[in-house]
Amino acid sequence: MPEDHNIPWSNPDDSTIARLLRDAKTVAVYGCSPKEHRTSHQIAAFLIKAGYRVYPVHPKADSILGQKAYPDLASIPEHVDIVNVFRRAEFTPPVAKEAVAMGAGCLWLQQGIINAESWKIATDAGVECVMDRCIAVMHRLLLR
Repeated sequence: MPEDHNIPWSNPDDSTIARLLRDAKTVAVYGCSPKEHRTSHQIAAFLIKAGYRVYPVHPKADSILGQKAYPDLASIPEHVDIVNVFRRAEFTPPVAKEAVAMGAGCLWLQQGIINAESWKIATDAGVECVMDRCIAVMHRLLLR
């Protein structure tokens, strides 16, 4: 459910989401867990296998899935096309601000995560925002 029912939001249409996924080269997985059984870890592994350059973002990990982990988005050394977020909805507005500040092309809140304030932060800055969608599922559906 949206955190703020007074802010109307909507996801981009499927053709826009397909373009975002097709054009992206780099994905930061914010909240990526070093634990193999966690969904964030499994999605990061999927994204690597799908050919994306993945930047795990975790405050304490040195590396995840053989990739150097970063404590925050600002520490990532190159442009990030998609910031894929695994955080509870109430913690996503600061991530949205970080994504905007770094010039990310898309803020993507994973399935089950909706925060209208985060959507507004991103879209007001011209950053595409996808919420409540699994990036791996959408990749499988739209980029067959």
